[in-house]
Amino acid sequence: MKENSGATRAVPPLNLRKAVVVVPTYNEADNVGRLLPAILDQDPRLSVLVVDDSSPDGTADVVKSLPGFGDRILILERPLKEGLGAAYIAGFQWILANTDFEAVFEMDADFSHDPAALPLFLEHIETHDLVLGSRYLYGITVVNWPLRRLILSVGANMYARFVTGLPLKDSTGGFKCFRRSTLEMLPLERIKSDGYSFQIEMNYYCWKRGLAIKEIPIMFVDRQVGVSKMSRRIILEAMFMVWALRLRRIR
Repeated sequence: MKENSGATRAVPPLNLRKAVVVVPTYNEADNVGRLLPAILDQDPRLSVLVVDDSSPDGTADVVKSLPGFGDRILILERPLKEGLGAAYIAGFQWILANTDFEAVFEMDADFSHDPAALPLFLEHIETHDLVLGSRYLYGITVVNWPLRRLILSVGANMYARFVTGLPLKDSTGGFKCFRRSTLEMLPLERIKSDGYSFQIEMNYYCWKRGLAIKEIPIMFVDRQVGVSKMSRRIILEAMFMVWALRLRRIR
């Protein structure tokens, strides 16, 4: 598959010096103590920003107890549980306003995204505006999902591609890396969607701006600890969001 057949922007080399991985959390105390050190071990240029929605299980306390807190480990605490999309937007806006990180990752807190894949993202963000971790680039690289969940995910991507025209194999995945300049181009204040819908919308805005998008294969492993945040509301929101994007494209 081509990286992005709609890309028109000449991508200047980045020569990356520092990047940050944004990890939204809600009741992930059992995971963050292992995940954050594993992220930092991948490359000395990496830091982590945890965006915690006042987890009652003490996730924020675990983060603050880790070596490196206040240096390569940062936290943004929010008073309410407002959803994945809102957490990412809050993290992106905080980074753009308060730091000089040159690349910004999205990554789940539950080890479904392998920290060992981070160096490959860093390699490709040097020459692209957005790098997407794809579960469906070369067949299906998903482990431990029930068949119903897999069918839902594959179907959602086919549906999004058909309705919006997004030339991506996996437009709903949440393991990705943006250049800082990419986030600065996007209307973050207008993006209110969540879950699948949030991922599709962010990718759509990048595509419509002619940015260079690269999909790379990843292995996705279903969470072993904690509870999935997927809900019927998230699925329905994505179904309607793609039609809203289609209408914007027509206009």
